[in-house]
Amino acid sequence: MGLFDGKRGVVFGLANKNSIAWGICKRLDEEGAELAIGFTERLERNVRQLADELAHPPLLVPGDLTSDEEIGGAFAAAGDRWGSIDFVVHSVAHARKEDISGRFVDISREGFSFALDFSAYSLIGVTRAALPLLSTGGSIVTMTYIASERAFPSYNVMAVAKAALENIVRYLAYDLGPDGVRVNAISAGPVNTLAARGISGFRSFQERAREVAPLRRDVTLDEIGNAAVFLLSDLSSGVTGDVVFVDAGYHAVGA
Repeated sequence: MGLFDGKRGVVFGLANKNSIAWGICKRLDEEGAELAIGFTERLERNVRQLADELAHPPLLVPGDLTSDEEIGGAFAAAGDRWGSIDFVVHSVAHARKEDISGRFVDISREGFSFALDFSAYSLIGVTRAALPLLSTGGSIVTMTYIASERAFPSYNVMAVAKAALENIVRYLAYDLGPDGVRVNAISAGPVNTLAARGISGFRSFQERAREVAPLRRDVTLDEIGNAAVFLLSDLSSGVTGDVVFVDAGYHAVGA
C-alpha cells in the first residue's frame, strides 16, 4: 500500500529530468498516485518521454499557465477522467532574461508584470480552477526560494515574484481552510533546473549554499519530492499556510 493509493492530482511545471516537478512526480508515482501532467507546446515531447517512465500512465493535458482557458481545460480533463482530485502541484516560474540580469532598477514594467503573472498569480488561477474538483482534505503545493527574503544578485524580479507567491500561499490557506483545503510552499535549495540555468550567477548561488549549509551539500530531487509527498498527504493534515525549507539547512545560518 502506498500513501497515495486511490488518490489523484494535477502537476504543472514538468520540463525535463532535472525539474523539481519530475522529482515530485516520481515520488508520487511510487506512492501509488494517479497523475495528470500539464505541458506547454515547447516541452510536450520531453513530458511525453518522461511520462513513459512512470509506473502509472499519467493523463497528459495542455497546461499553459498564462491562459485561464488552458488552465480550465486541464482541470476539465482531470474531472472527466476521475470526477475529483486530491492534490495540485504548482512548480513553475519564469521571467524574461533581461529582467534577471543587470541592475534591479532597470527592470521594465512589462517584464515585472510578466514575471509576477507567470510565477505568482498563476497559483491563484490554478487554485480557482481546481477548487470544484478538490476533495475535502485536498492539498496544494507550490515552489519558492529563499531569495524571497534576501537580496540575491541577478535574481532580481524573480525574487519579488517568489515573495508575492509566498504571500499568496498564506491568503489562499486562510481562504480555503474552511473548505478543508491546505496550501503550502516548499523552499528548495539551488537545483540545476531549466529555469535556474537562465539566472546569471546561479552556479555561484549553488556553490555558496553548499559551502555554508549545515549539511554541506546540495539537496536532491528525491528529497524535495519527499517533502512534497508529506505536504500533499494526510501526514501533514494540520499544516497549511507554511513554507517548508528543503535546503540542507542553508536558511538557518547567517553566513
